[in-house]
Parts: sequence; structure tokens; C-alpha cells
Amino acid sequence: MPHERGDGGMEPVTLAFLLVGGAGLVLLVLALVLGDLLHVGHPDADGPFSLPALTALVGGAGFVGAIVAALVPGDWPAAGRALLAAAVGLVAALPLAYGAVRLSSALFHMRTDPTLTDTDLLGSQGVVVTAIPAAGYGEVRLSVAGQLLKYHARADGPMPAGTPVYVVGTPSATSVEVVSTATDPR
Repeated sequence: MPHERGDGGMEPVTLAFLLVGGAGLVLLVLALVLGDLLHVGHPDADGPFSLPALTALVGGAGFVGAIVAALVPGDWPAAGRALLAAAVGLVAALPLAYGAVRLSSALFHMRTDPTLTDTDLLGSQGVVVTAIPAAGYGEVRLSVAGQLLKYHARADGPMPAGTPVYVVGTPSATSVEVVSTATDPR
């Protein structure tokens, strides 16, 4: 049963460890969510000295220390309870800090698809969605890297909507040159 003061309040050692744990948790969330936006921490700090690792260590030590302080018999002196809670809290917090290092490292080194370039569009297939006039631009929907993208398109001749096309050039970042892949009905 947790130790309580005679006036119904929480014992000071337990309360202190809860406050330390809460502060560590708040700083950990801020470091993970806003760290890159606010440039929190030193840019070269990594591994066990990164902000997420240190805050996970502080938060874990605080919360585990509060549990220990609350469970130690009431006849122990406050200093002894605090030392035992701090020691057990730090030992228990090491795996939490290790987990924070691993998680932040995994998030930082997560593989992502490369940004599409003009050359990625060459050879892609699609369909005309807005007719392409003889001298002007229409629109095509292309399937590129599993995404459906819409581009302005021009061709050597007019093409009605629904014509299957193949990209042969990229005159700009927002337009393509296409040729029809429709079979000739002759």
C-alpha cells in the first residue's frame, strides 16, 4: 500500500519521483515530436547521449523510482527510500533508454522511396483524360511507381480522351510528350 502522509497527501519521496518521471515523459514526447522542428539538443548528439535517450532514462527512473518508494516499508528513513528508489529506477530505466535510442535511430534511418524525377516518367504508360489538340496541351493520367499522377501532355497529333499513351519526353516538370499505344483498327 502506498505511503501517505497523515493529512492524506502523498509521501514526498514518491511525489518527487513521480514529478521527475512526468518531466522526463514530457521532454521525451517533445524531443520525438518537435525535436527536428525546434532543433532541440546538440545536432551531433547520438546514441546514448541523444535527447530521446536521456529523457527516457530520466522518465523511466522517475516512474520506477516512484513505484519503489511507494512499496518500501514505512519504517525506512526517507533518505534510504530515496536511494533505493533511485538505484532501482536507474537500473530499470536503462532498457527504456536503449529502446528510445533504437526507436529514434529506426525513425531517422527509415527507408523511403526516392523523389520522382523527369527521367522516371519516361516510358510510363497512361491514358488521356482531357483531349490533346493538334497544337496544344491536354492532360494525361500516368501510372508511375504505383501512383496515379496527372500531367499536361502534348502529342504529334490530336488524341481523344481515353486514348492509351506512352511517355517519350518530358519538356518540363509538369508536362510530358506522349505517343498513342492504341492499336490501329485497320
